[in-house]
Amino acid sequence: MIVEIDGYFTQALLTGRKCSKKELKQKYLRALSIVNDIRDLPDVFCRLFRFEQLPFNDKIEVDFVIDTDTDYIYSPNY
Repeated sequence: MIVEIDGYFTQALLTGRKCSKKELKQKYLRALSIVNDIRDLPDVFCRLFRFEQLPFNDKIEVDFVIDTDTDYIYSPNY
């Protein structure tokens, strides 16, 4: 599965094992509780949950988007 982390300071694409939206929210909140700077979120998320960071490309269709400005997670429509 591919997840986009989107925020004012950070845009990243992460790939890892498929999970539900609820599980992704729990993972996001856990990683968020550890970071001091939101820019470190993709690295911390990858280390905690064995995801890998991909080169950012806005043409890639993702399974979920995590909006770090609003803490909202959604599945985009293509």
